[in-house]
Amino acid sequence: MDRLEAMSVIIAVTETGSISAASRRLKSPVATVSRKVAELESRLNAQLFQRTSRRMTLTDAGRSYIDACKRIIEQVDDAEREVTGEYRIPKGELAVTTPWGLGHTHLLPLAVEFLEAYPDISLRLVLTDRIVNTTEENIDIAIRVGGLPDSSMIATRIGSIRIVVCASPSYLEARGLPKQLTDLSQHDCITIDDHTMPSVWKFVRGRRTRVAPIRSRLCVNTSEAAVLAAIEGAGLARVMSYKMDAAKRAGKLAIVLEEFEPEPLPVHIIYTPRKPMPLKLRAFLNWMTPRLKARLTLA
Repeated sequence: MDRLEAMSVIIAVTETGSISAASRRLKSPVATVSRKVAELESRLNAQLFQRTSRRMTLTDAGRSYIDACKRIIEQVDDAEREVTGEYRIPKGELAVTTPWGLGHTHLLPLAVEFLEAYPDISLRLVLTDRIVNTTEENIDIAIRVGGLPDSSMIATRIGSIRIVVCASPSYLEARGLPKQLTDLSQHDCITIDDHTMPSVWKFVRGRRTRVAPIRSRLCVNTSEAAVLAAIEGAGLARVMSYKMDAAKRAGKLAIVLEEFEPEPLPVHIIYTPRKPMPLKLRAFLNWMTPRLKARLTLA
């Protein structure tokens, strides 16, 4: 039995909580992961996990053993990084995840510049609106929009995002400027939904929620499509501010009803603490953080 490999397997099972999740993380068949856990328990003559239908949790013996395994694996990883030069120069691969729209609008162009500045670093970008399990999917850095749950990860706030109502100047000139939420029912609205035509927009600020009836003349399934439709004069759209910022700067869209906007959503860059921190991670954070802050400064 490869003891280091077996240690890596039980660490993956511990951190992901199940055999199947560990197999996805390790890119190894479920049967193989299960067999390696069973073989290690047999070799140690000890039960490392309590098994339920949904989750595997460590026994007392497992907790003692896993702590030692993590120290050993970390020492081996550090030795390999030292040999490959990862602690001497910024080099290697980094995996970064961010919401799709934020990634396309802000992260991707900056990532190209970062790669030019650091030719020995490679990036794997995961642009998706689902919440990625950073441990299970081997992600080094995540950019999150909205509140964060309590965790051991380090979080740095890099900006805020408004949720705005916008329209083209030509539409507003033709139909008039809405001044109250009740005015929305007299306007053509572009809504975003996969299944239905929404009939209201909710405006939540603090503890106060206001529901405004709207008339949805056009319903699309992405906010990018809503922005394009608003530019063409199809009506009022309600989107995250960074998705319409370029059109606003170009004079193609204007924001209305600003006084009714919800509280801005915080944006954080988060990562798991590592000591010592690999230079590739430090380089990315030091280079990218101020540039993302500049792009996400609340207007």
